[in-house]
Amino acid sequence: MPCYRCGARQIDPVRGSSPWKRAVRREAQVLVCPDCQRVHDLDLDTCASCGSIALICRLGEIECRSCGEIRLARAGEPLVAAGSSGSAGSAGPSGSSGLSGLAAEVEAALSRVLGRP
Repeated sequence: MPCYRCGARQIDPVRGSSPWKRAVRREAQVLVCPDCQRVHDLDLDTCASCGSIALICRLGEIECRSCGEIRLARAGEPLVAAGSSGSAGSAGPSGSSGLSGLAAEVEAALSRVLGRP
């Protein structure tokens, strides 16, 4: 997966922690390269409780790594974006803002298994 902002690809990392960071943008997991992490206007989603950008997205849920809040991801309904008032355009290098067919099938299967409406 490339950096959502500049499109750089991660090379084979050396042992230890990666300098790349995970984040959430428009309800989707993205990677941010070390160079782009220095930019202050990353347009990332923030936690509704504490305002942190330390979010991760997994299996249709968004979790804040700062305060621990977990909520369901809302497709097509973005969180408050850091430093943004809902600017239009720019889907980023990924190009798609909707769920792929496989992702929709996985989400439906999880909903059935976990008893979600």
